[in-house]
Amino acid sequence: MNRKTKSRIVEIIDEHNRMVASLRASGPEIINDAAEAIIKALKKGGTIYICGNGGSAADAQHIASELVNRFECNRRALPAVALTTDSSIITSISNDSSYEQIFARQAEALVKKGDVFWALSTSGSSPNVLAGVKVARQKGAFIIAFTGRKNSTLERQADICLCANDKSAARSQEIHHLAYHIICGLVESRF
Repeated sequence: MNRKTKSRIVEIIDEHNRMVASLRASGPEIINDAAEAIIKALKKGGTIYICGNGGSAADAQHIASELVNRFECNRRALPAVALTTDSSIITSISNDSSYEQIFARQAEALVKKGDVFWALSTSGSSPNVLAGVKVARQKGAFIIAFTGRKNSTLERQADICLCANDKSAARSQEIHHLAYHIICGLVESRF
């Protein structure tokens, strides 16, 4: 390995560690509050709806699978839906309306008062995520946001926001992964 490659690898690891330290300093209360909101919704018969684009779409599916199936122990299935998985719904909404409406239309159909709408957007400004949040809020859902940019539109629209602020979406998503795994563990421990 050449010096330049090694330097870049170390730089990325150092940035990750800096962000983990930041999460350690400012994240525990946010993580706890997000877990408590999810627990409250689930105990009252609510559902957790999760959305995002690209890597955040994969994260939405990952979170839903941890809640529905299991995280670290066996327990009852918890109602969670990734709004990123039904290709027929997504393509029909995109074709007949617009891609911007893929989460809003699903929220209109599914979300009810007392549910949690968990929105992931590293930019904090994804139009389809923001449209989904708007409808979910109108329907009475509690909004959790995971972003990668401070003072984003999504952060301002959320009840709780974890912002893993970095110019790299990858670094932000690494922190999101850690935080949502902790949340899933906290939720699971109560069921």
